[in-house]
Amino acid sequence: MGLPEDLVWRHPFPGPGLAVRILGPVVPNSVTTLQAADAIVLEELRAAGWYRRTAQAFAVLLPVRSVGVMGDGRTYANVVAVRVVTSEDFMTADWARLPHDLLARISARIVGDVPGVNRVVYDISSKPPATIEWE
Repeated sequence: MGLPEDLVWRHPFPGPGLAVRILGPVVPNSVTTLQAADAIVLEELRAAGWYRRTAQAFAVLLPVRSVGVMGDGRTYANVVAVRVVTSEDFMTADWARLPHDLLARISARIVGDVPGVNRVVYDISSKPPATIEWE
């Protein structure tokens, strides 16, 4: 059909948009934070050749803050969860066993490049019992 590869192999995106991946008040600053973190996850997966090997990948902005250290000071900032799954039918899914160096790059970039984030966690829950999305 001549469709571009980036459309044909695009991961599913939630109908309500990124708002379902913000587990707290959906305010402009939260949306900006999540968009930046999500873009890093997808960029790093593509660069490492993992995007097409996975079924869905995204960042989630959690409704908790975490103490951290950046430079010479303590921070109290947002936590971002990264969710990457493999699936044949989306009725079941398993967390993607990404290489540790790829996870480290994703985390370092999110913490270093996304203002207001000082911690990244990786969701290793399968479906079931968890769902793919968080909301």
